[in-house]
Formats: sequence, C-alpha cells, structure tokens
Amino acid sequence: MTELVLVSARAGSLKPLLEAALANELRILEAGMRRPRDFENAYQMPTAEFLRRSENDELGETLALAEWIGEYRLLERLREKADTLGGVSFAN
Repeated sequence: MTELVLVSARAGSLKPLLEAALANELRILEAGMRRPRDFENAYQMPTAEFLRRSENDELGETLALAEWIGEYRLLERLREKADTLGGVSFAN
C-alpha cells in the first residue's frame, strides 16, 4: 500500500477537489476502454477472435484493423490505471 500526504498552502479541504479529479479521470479511462467494443460491433467479431485471426494472417492489413490492435493494447494499460485509481481511498 502506498500512502500519499498532500499539504496545501490554501485554506480549505483538497479532498472534494481530488475526489472530483479522480472520478473524472476514471470516466475518461472508461470511455477509452469502450473503443475496442466499437470495433467488435463494426466488424461483428470479438476482439479475442480478431487477434487470433490477425496473428494467423487471416485478415488483410488495413488502417482500421491496425487501429483496433492499438486500441486493444491501450485497453490493457487503461485497465491497469483504472484499477489503480479505483483503489484509492481517503483517510479523512
């Protein structure tokens, strides 16, 4: 567990501001995590099947398919960040 202590020169609590900032960041991450589903809907194929077929050279190379791969890789990193932020709690 990591503990972080913040000190502000301004009067008032930082807690509401930080809670709002974390909630906003989580919303942004969740929006980014929906992108692979857009491809799944457009191509009527689950991402796992797309990756398997792509690795086996069963699909042609297009900019959209390359973007799908990139979005999947980004999804993995976004999940890690969302898990980290989702686990943040305030001591007081």
